[in-house]
Amino acid sequence: MGVLSEGDAPPADGLLPEHARRGAEARDFGIYIHIPFCTVRCGYCDFNTYTPGELPGLSQDDYPHRVFEELDLAAKVLEASGVHSRTVDTVFIGGGTPTLLAPHTLGQMLRRVESHWGLSDQVEVTVEANPDTLSAKSLADLAAQGVTRVSVGVQSFVPHVLSTLDRTHTPESVPAVVRAAADAGLQVSLDLIYATPGESAADWQESLDRALELEPDHISAYSLIVEPGTALARRIRRGECEQIDDDTQAEFYEQADATLSAAGYQWYEVSNWSRRPDALSRHNLNYWLGGDWWGIGPGAHSHVGGVRWWNVKHPLAYQERVDRGESPAQGREVLDEHTRWVESVMLGLRTRKGLSTKALSDHYPPARQILRDALEAGWLDADAFAVDRVELTRAGRLFADGLSARLTGG
Repeated sequence: MGVLSEGDAPPADGLLPEHARRGAEARDFGIYIHIPFCTVRCGYCDFNTYTPGELPGLSQDDYPHRVFEELDLAAKVLEASGVHSRTVDTVFIGGGTPTLLAPHTLGQMLRRVESHWGLSDQVEVTVEANPDTLSAKSLADLAAQGVTRVSVGVQSFVPHVLSTLDRTHTPESVPAVVRAAADAGLQVSLDLIYATPGESAADWQESLDRALELEPDHISAYSLIVEPGTALARRIRRGECEQIDDDTQAEFYEQADATLSAAGYQWYEVSNWSRRPDALSRHNLNYWLGGDWWGIGPGAHSHVGGVRWWNVKHPLAYQERVDRGESPAQGREVLDEHTRWVESVMLGLRTRKGLSTKALSDHYPPARQILRDALEAGWLDADAFAVDRVELTRAGRLFADGLSARLTGG
């Protein structure tokens, strides 16, 4: 959704405005927990993560207590704000590298969530992990703690691509991890990155083929974004490697979708494919479909009933606030109806569920002609369009952002 503005100053108690409670009982509710620790910093990464020695005054052993404190605060704020009490549908523990913490510690976080809200009967609990932080025992322990899904950051199966990305695992380590996760009863998602400097179409095909050989439940494939300030951006600026152009990135995307579709995986969001309907990432779908979630941890983002806020980014500043019993929120936006509609179009268009042709046109009459033009260009599925649904074709997905801007008057 782009870079957030400074926003308004949130209240120290974190209380939500009255309208945030309206219709809450009909919205899904998820919890995101951010673990800001990594053993090394990958050259392409600009996430809010820190390596050992970068956080004097905050240790991995102490950090879970701050998570507990913010979870306690979240429960108090939602109750005091009159937001309808709901069981939690999804929990996503991301980072960073959450599996640097012991499985029982992650389980304690889950138990704290459960103590405040309860967990739905079909709760989805996802933990992100690097392959070299997982073993058969740790995966079995995660499952015993209530985790249902692991999202494994494979990125590539080609050694020179992994080297460019500064990844610490080897391609050979991944199959054993996937087998052990499946043996533990966990769903497995493999995360891949394409368009790394120096990566060829053959390299990308090798990664896709080797991922499919492992028969994961879910695959995510994201085009590499070279963020300013990263080590990789500096290497490109010095001429040590060359960034892949937009046209080649588009070709890599089409290559991925063709390969995954032929293997029986269905896309349900532009960058995500699933073998079965029950293997979709329901937590991420809740983001894309405008549900409610509370983000725990430094830099985490939250959304409840049209109110969006984000925590202070630095872990030490975060620690100081939660230790004082204050909300760690740094900024907040109360979204008006137009902004919420624009975001629903932008995000909904990226999903296979799509949008209603009639609803779009009724809300923004110029959309009728824009949609007809997109259909003629081959960007929209004709069968879906015939039953009042806007669903992007493979070619259309390459233009999702531009099309959503036009459909909302941008």
